[in-house]
Amino acid sequence: MENNVSDLLLKLHPADDVLIARTQLISGQQVGDIKVRGMVPAGHKVAARDIAALAPVLRYNQIIGFASKAIQAGEHVHIQNLDMGPNAGAFARDYAIGADCKPEQPRQEASFMGYVRKDGRVATRNYIGILSSVNCSATVARAIADHFRHAADMSGFPHVDGVVALTHGTGCGMASDGEGIDVLRRTLTGYAVHPNFAGVLVVGLGCESNQIVSWMRASGLSEGVNLRTFNIQSVGGTRAAVEQGIATVQDMLVTANEARREPCSVSHLVVGLQCGGSDGYSGISANPALGAAVDRLVAHGGTAILSETPEVYGAEHLLTRRASDPAVAHKLLERIKWWESYTLSNGGEMNNNPSPGNKAGGLTTILEKSLGAVAKGGTTNLVAVYKYAELVDTHGFVFMDTPGYDPVSATGQVAGGANLICFTTGRGSAYGCAPSPSLKVATNTALWQKQSDDMDINCGEIVDGIATVDELGEQIFQALIALASGTPSKSEMHGYGQSEFVPWQLGAVM
Repeated sequence: MENNVSDLLLKLHPADDVLIARTQLISGQQVGDIKVRGMVPAGHKVAARDIAALAPVLRYNQIIGFASKAIQAGEHVHIQNLDMGPNAGAFARDYAIGADCKPEQPRQEASFMGYVRKDGRVATRNYIGILSSVNCSATVARAIADHFRHAADMSGFPHVDGVVALTHGTGCGMASDGEGIDVLRRTLTGYAVHPNFAGVLVVGLGCESNQIVSWMRASGLSEGVNLRTFNIQSVGGTRAAVEQGIATVQDMLVTANEARREPCSVSHLVVGLQCGGSDGYSGISANPALGAAVDRLVAHGGTAILSETPEVYGAEHLLTRRASDPAVAHKLLERIKWWESYTLSNGGEMNNNPSPGNKAGGLTTILEKSLGAVAKGGTTNLVAVYKYAELVDTHGFVFMDTPGYDPVSATGQVAGGANLICFTTGRGSAYGCAPSPSLKVATNTALWQKQSDDMDINCGEIVDGIATVDELGEQIFQALIALASGTPSKSEMHGYGQSEFVPWQLGAVM
């Protein structure tokens, strides 16, 4: 970040056409050489100079859109005078594949207290999970989990974090083969074998498209001590299914309670990166600070997953420049093209995002939002690109293709193996994740003060000028290690996590 223009305005790059308001500005207010023209909310943009109609507008020294009409210095720059332009973002991006790749840095070593499973994988939590194969079995799955949420005998299992039901709204009314059911099955498989689950029970109805037997056969799974299944229709209905489920979980709890935390290398941490309820400060404070934490994680051999493909649109060239191999870059660009076609086929466009809340927070176009969002990924090489819910089997900074909708995106990351989530927000998103705990990072101090019960870290100190991006990056990195070692996050304390399991639903509902 460049030196501030004043205590009231931030300038992010010498070439930028806009400045960022630290606080609400009023018409006629003189700020340095700028005379404010009209009301400008905190986090929003002010024109640093006169901008001609149709001219590109720069923030971060990158194009965030085009002036839809002439803009005078000091004016509020937002949806009334800035848009994607007549070419809807088709301006040239310099993909420069691999141009910003860095040599591999010396490996650093740090540890956290985790659970080592028999197959060598490492967990940050120790849950029993109840998965539904179909929406029709969701009520039974939740009833089984609810028994243990309220039952006094859970006190006999102090080394188990809980019993959680992860249910969804699909599994039937869909084709029995094809992309839709493949994505669902890949997601369920990722959760069924996730190291943060000591045991998993899968509950089906019996007549659904997503047959448990077919899913397990296709996924190479088999029943055992830690993976059990049954269908409601086969065991005699709802009451019998709940009773059988409770008995099965009670059996699993005995084994799960034998687990103990032990020192583990940070290289076993896989962190899903999320931002939701973003604002004009996201790309200035929390996202760059998380990027600094990601650089530390990668230096220790860990893995970070950047996702939300619609929210890197327009900034993908910043990722292709870091691709360790041309094939990695081309795979990312293929996913971008798929999204352009997908949104068009559904009567939309990529700039349908940002959301109303994002715009209220100061973000005007998807280009601006994306440029801030990619900052979460730090500066190390991009070493792999994965489809939704694919197993992440590479260490380092990677990308997973997901929607921008936070619960759907994080669900894919956890299915891919993420054992932690780090979530930045400027508007105050309410989110948690099970079985992988979520660290919430506020972009501004006003949010931190208003919603401190939900936030774990305040990156508003960067905007306030009392801390640096690097200092907050270290704080986030240490907080992730503590979270992985068992320190509960605010969202865990509130009980978030079960309702946020949302597999990506593709294809026709029939």
